[in-house]
Amino acid sequence: MHEVKGITNLASRGWLKRVPQSLLLAACCLFFVALGMARPQRSSSPSGNVPQAQALEKGGDEQGEAPLRNDWAAELLDGILSAPNAEAADSLVRAVFAAGRDVIPQLAEALKDDRTAELAAQSLAFIGGPEALQILWKLQEDKRDLNLRRFYYGALAEYDAAQATQTLFEVINKSDSEPDRTVTEAAILALTVRTDPKLPGMIREAEKKVNDVVIHDDLENALDVIQIRAKYLLTPEGKKAGGSVDAAVHTYFIPALQAPPPSPSDAAAHRGAAKPEVKVEVQNLTLSPDRLRALAAVTLEDPSAVARYDLVLQKRLGNWEVVSVWLGAETEKPGVTPTGKPPAEK
Repeated sequence: MHEVKGITNLASRGWLKRVPQSLLLAACCLFFVALGMARPQRSSSPSGNVPQAQALEKGGDEQGEAPLRNDWAAELLDGILSAPNAEAADSLVRAVFAAGRDVIPQLAEALKDDRTAELAAQSLAFIGGPEALQILWKLQEDKRDLNLRRFYYGALAEYDAAQATQTLFEVINKSDSEPDRTVTEAAILALTVRTDPKLPGMIREAEKKVNDVVIHDDLENALDVIQIRAKYLLTPEGKKAGGSVDAAVHTYFIPALQAPPPSPSDAAAHRGAAKPEVKVEVQNLTLSPDRLRALAAVTLEDPSAVARYDLVLQKRLGNWEVVSVWLGAETEKPGVTPTGKPPAEK
């Protein structure tokens, strides 16, 4: 995966385009009605009569209509999630996020079906909170070949507790034996939202234990991101970083938006470093029911590629903070030789 150096901020102060409310409501209603209807319903028929469900199974109702299969809901959701148009799945995820913590029990049930498990795990990670985290924690022992553990590790980003940090580094230290790099990458991304001054030293120690070149580069990028942002937060502009969602996203991506420090031997150093050709734009913004949590779809664009991120933000003491980051697809621009990792390592 070619990755634009670091993580930038919401430099482009374009309009924040919200998901249409009608679309959210429609998708949300579909999701929860579907989950509820997917379970076998108890008959309310009087004792001694044939239950309605059994009558349907024996040949349909009096009009000859075919019975609904009990798993139609999971099939329908699976069809939405695998649709060629990516907006279908994105809209469904945002609809669940907009519904908030009230739907956690339904998401726990959806985890049990392979067809809806990833949607459920992703939604739980986005919604956050102790109840969702407890459900995600159990995914570490999930025996299915779905690698849903990455959603638990990514969700740990917003918890500064020593135990959470230790868990993330345990995942990173075992990266050479991890068959799915996305699991390790989720743990590394989780570190990039933090400002703990101890993290740089811990990352350097982890680098000594990792042989995988790609993961080693990811750790180096994470180290740069954490250190550059820490310096930015000490500036007058950085101290105002949490005033809005726009500013909080901007702060997270500030390492990619700032000009790199000039080399002493570079003649251009005397003229000042050139501003990087990087643009960050919030494509969609969805708020939780209490309006204290937000899900932002963000694009990071440089001259060679466009990368998509999902950022989860939390409002704390009146300020917005990025609490978890999820890397999406990247599209290389035609006719441009990408910089960074070679194709074999993307």
